[in-house]
Amino acid sequence: MTSLHITNARLYLGEGRWEDGGVLVRDGVIAAIGPDTGLAGRREAGTVVRDAGGASLLPGFHDTHVHPPMAGGSLLGIDLMPVHDADEYLRIIADYAAAHPELDTIMGVGWYGDVFPGGFPTRSLLDAVVPDRPVILTSHDGHGVWVNSRALQAAGVAPDTADPSGGRFVRDERGTLTGVLLDSAMQALNPIIPAPEPGFVETAILAAQRRLHSVGVTTWHDAAVGTSELGPDSLDAYLSLERQGALTARVVLCQWWDRDRGLEQVGELEARRERVAAQTARIDAGTVKIMQDGMIENHTAALLDDYSDRAGFRGDSFIPPEQLATIVAELDARGFDVHLHAVGDRAVRECLDAVAHARSLNGPTGGRHQLAHLDVVDTADFGRFAELGVTVNAQLLWARTDVEIVERKLPMMGADRARRHFPFETLRTHGARIVAGSDWPVSDPNPLWAMHTGTTRLAPAADPHATGLALTEPLLASEALPPAAVLDAYTGTAAWIGRLEATTGRLRPGLAADLVLLDRDVSDGASFDAAHVAETLVDGRTVYRA
Repeated sequence: MTSLHITNARLYLGEGRWEDGGVLVRDGVIAAIGPDTGLAGRREAGTVVRDAGGASLLPGFHDTHVHPPMAGGSLLGIDLMPVHDADEYLRIIADYAAAHPELDTIMGVGWYGDVFPGGFPTRSLLDAVVPDRPVILTSHDGHGVWVNSRALQAAGVAPDTADPSGGRFVRDERGTLTGVLLDSAMQALNPIIPAPEPGFVETAILAAQRRLHSVGVTTWHDAAVGTSELGPDSLDAYLSLERQGALTARVVLCQWWDRDRGLEQVGELEARRERVAAQTARIDAGTVKIMQDGMIENHTAALLDDYSDRAGFRGDSFIPPEQLATIVAELDARGFDVHLHAVGDRAVRECLDAVAHARSLNGPTGGRHQLAHLDVVDTADFGRFAELGVTVNAQLLWARTDVEIVERKLPMMGADRARRHFPFETLRTHGARIVAGSDWPVSDPNPLWAMHTGTTRLAPAADPHATGLALTEPLLASEALPPAAVLDAYTGTAAWIGRLEATTGRLRPGLAADLVLLDRDVSDGASFDAAHVAETLVDGRTVYRA
């Protein structure tokens, strides 16, 4: 492999430390870092020299919560994410349906509720553009599905169909089904969702990989690997791509916990973990993903107190807390890391309690457990993350004053909880370790955009979904993180949560040359929004170049 010397760069060394100089790469590994004058004398014959022009060179980014098969699939079908307008949605859907008369069912991803009156779309809108075939469109956040009347009929969802635990068939004031299904109610559509064509999941992952590499991501954690409401099981697709040499990223597979089953599935998860480990070191399947609640905007997040707009209702815990504690303890004892979805403050507490139970029962197993999302955290639980060694998995790009948050979410939360909305800096000052994930296709996968919002609590100027005050009025400015915290959340600390700290995540001799070169210097901490990725390398090989 050709050696490479990237010169004249601003090097990010982690924990807020920057240095001028270069990186010498040999056989896919960082051979040396430091002043260019010293590295020049260590070049081999034929070493490629690349001048960074004073731009920042960082370790490759790790997205610790993303859904590549779903996101990549949206790039291959109906993708509503690039626009933020109801009329544009309908145009895209109609054009796609007209272009694909061979499809029995129309599928897509990416709608935002705030572009519709009342916060949700209706089936009548879809009926007007596609009346003859089922249309199934997953929301950008993955917690809702918008369907037409034909889809409801095909799935057997009737006006008298009861809401399942942890989900809802949205109805209007007359009790009529509107065509939106939330959280566990989405499973009613499973019988009519067409099986993917052979090779489709692999193609979707590769499409997602191209996009992720283009924004500097060299490692990702797939947050839903297994058959679920988010899609088919992708484990075999990942292994197939790795055998073909097509998987250039490093991947942590978060195996899906089936809430309708019990501890009998642990043995199956172990067998899958061992199967992956026997085939490749590039993929790891030692993490289990558990959903404990939904989302505040759908009234499916689990809160300690009533929703401010719905007296007597506090949302659902998807798994009874005592059962969750037993599950986490068993997984912890079997050497799994646990990745828990917890949006509401009650879900956060139940997940922390479950980890506390595991710690007390099993002792120091070394489990690297984490809670994702954390829209609201009770003050009594701020210090428990550090006490229990639980990592915060933050979706930094969400922490801003978009219209959907101001007009829909905050009234549901009420004033007290609104003061604890995405309390990332408070958690950090209480000693919590923080990593970052995009949750793409819920939100854009660009880490630089997320770093901008994480450090300013404002939306990036180029984000098409930045609405209302998101560009001008910070969402709780006191919760903005220092630049070093967001950089580490995507690099060194993220490598640790994926058990990759001995492989990647730092600019350090002996580690893999997983690198991202930007088009400018961001060491001032104020340039994330303007920066772009110029080149991404994995094991010293270029996987993206602007």
